[in-house]
Amino acid sequence: MPGSIPGSTSGSTHGATKAMGAMTVGGLVLVTAYTVALGSNGWLWFGWVVLVLLTLAMVVTQP
Repeated sequence: MPGSIPGSTSGSTHGATKAMGAMTVGGLVLVTAYTVALGSNGWLWFGWVVLVLLTLAMVVTQP
């Protein structure tokens, strides 16, 4: 396919999106556990929200 990046397929994009989703869920578990054990940390929650937004952007822009 002309103009495509060698080695890139829609399957690998789907795999990256699934991995990002798994990291987002794992991040939620970790941030929640930290909050329960040591108290809330606004920077951790901010980072998790940014991760959610990046994951949503990947899902929306997926071909």
